[in-house]
Amino acid sequence: MATIQPLDLSQASPEVAPILQAVKAKLGRVPNLFLTLAQAPAALKAYLGASEAIGGGRLDAEQREVIALAVAEVNGCDYCLAAHSAIGHMVGLDADTILQSRSGVPANPRQAALAAFSRAVVRERGQVSALDLQAAREAGLDDQDLLEVVANVAVNILTNYTNHVAGTEVDFPAAARLSRV
Repeated sequence: MATIQPLDLSQASPEVAPILQAVKAKLGRVPNLFLTLAQAPAALKAYLGASEAIGGGRLDAEQREVIALAVAEVNGCDYCLAAHSAIGHMVGLDADTILQSRSGVPANPRQAALAAFSRAVVRERGQVSALDLQAAREAGLDDQDLLEVVANVAVNILTNYTNHVAGTEVDFPAAARLSRV
């Protein structure tokens, strides 16, 4: 049950209405996460601005979804697991890669490195070990990749925690359950 209600789109302020209309134009609808974040325009703008910035980085859409799935699994965010499973399909990830990303072991070596490092960043609250860094570098991740992973993790933690606090109603097809990490 929602503890913070999503904004009624018809009640959006002049500050938020055009932002939500842009989301609707891009996605075809306004998902509950955006309507929930819209209760605090600064939070909505922060999320959208950070998402746009990291979307222009080196990591492509598939790689960013691998990270989002890994983070959502570690944080146990059912909303983000559902949303990023759907988005993962849209950007080209197959069902096996989606499940493997959640568990941290995609078959693609670069995706596996991104998932493993993302999970380490979340589990260790950013204080990753020298072994985590070494494994990521040995898998081919350089400093730019590592920092983009941290940025993606941060944006995904924002949505995971928002959904936990707000009790955001899942409005994507539910993701298959895995045992929680």
